[in-house]
Amino acid sequence: MKIICARDALLEAVNLMSAVVPARTPAPALSCLKLNATKQGGVGYLQITGTDADTSLELNLTQVDIAQPGVAVISAEKLRQIIQAFDQREKTVTLELDNDTCHIRAQHSRFRVFAFNAADYPAVPAFNPSTGVANARSQFAQSVGTLLRLINRTMFATAKETSRYAINGVLLKRDGKKIEMVATDGRRLALCRATVKVASETPVSCIVPTKALSLFTRLAGNPESAVRVAITDNRIFFAFDDAEISDAKDAKKDAKEGKEPKASLPPRAVLSSTLVEGAFPPYDDVIPKDQDKKATASRDELISAVRQASVLTNEESRGIRMAFSAKDKSVKLSSRAPELGDSEIDLGLAGYEGEDLEICFNPHFFSDVLKALDEPEIMIEFKAPNKPGVLKAGPDFLYVLMPVNLPT
Repeated sequence: MKIICARDALLEAVNLMSAVVPARTPAPALSCLKLNATKQGGVGYLQITGTDADTSLELNLTQVDIAQPGVAVISAEKLRQIIQAFDQREKTVTLELDNDTCHIRAQHSRFRVFAFNAADYPAVPAFNPSTGVANARSQFAQSVGTLLRLINRTMFATAKETSRYAINGVLLKRDGKKIEMVATDGRRLALCRATVKVASETPVSCIVPTKALSLFTRLAGNPESAVRVAITDNRIFFAFDDAEISDAKDAKKDAKEGKEPKASLPPRAVLSSTLVEGAFPPYDDVIPKDQDKKATASRDELISAVRQASVLTNEESRGIRMAFSAKDKSVKLSSRAPELGDSEIDLGLAGYEGEDLEICFNPHFFSDVLKALDEPEIMIEFKAPNKPGVLKAGPDFLYVLMPVNLPT
């Protein structure tokens, strides 16, 4: 193998791979990247693959000149350090494999890195550019921006610790033309919906690990471009294309109709991950249906008020009081920390329906959701001081938040 690659493109790729490849592993091959230099349709590609056995990422670089096709498996961390250490004035990097040694050269620098046997590198689940995944339960295309919006509005609410429920990931459900993502840590729940272009024949649901979704946000790119999603019994695939989303039917449906698959160039990136095993809690049961107090507030003003009120909180009093007044159409946010002091912030509301109410929330949980939204106004619904509140933004998002008890 011998290739000449754009330094900046290669560095960006190996930096992305560092989020996949484990820093420490008993399997030496998992600490490596597989570099596969090939030509397809007269175009040269460098496919870079990394995996931790659960999450896999393939990046296809076109900013490369393939002098000799081939495969090399080398240490991910050493490759990253070498490419990063090259002077920024170096525009290209040459990689050449000679038996078990990979030579990495720039204009004034050269390195020799011992390579691993390519046959020892673990197989990575494949995504066919034309047909997707053969045994998929569901395949569909969607704009990157739509899925990114779903992820950003739910992922922050996942659990950081294990529990009897599988809540360390985000539930993804597809039914008809509706797609829904839900996350919870037992104290809060975020739900966001969107519409896909082609209806699914059968409902499908899975729990996607947060690591895979975090990688999705880094790979997103142009929000108008397409991402193809394939879900199998135990794995999910995201294939990122540079072309904009179209009204083309699912690859699965095309295959059923007997259409001849078109020759396709490799996607810019293919991310795949094993799914979280276990049952997601019955979240519909915890979404309140009988709220009789409703407040409408400016998102930006509420973020500022919560941030100010949270300054004087501590581990013993991790909460802020919110006193809603129907007469004044306002809310007073207050906090108090023993031996530190207290605060009061007055905030006018765009609207309020119902009786006066005083309720306490964790300010960090409140700030998390407000930072994930972009609507200018949000609505908060309540029932009682000891019942969960529901924050809504538009028709497709809601956030259920349990109140906290503060010492009197």
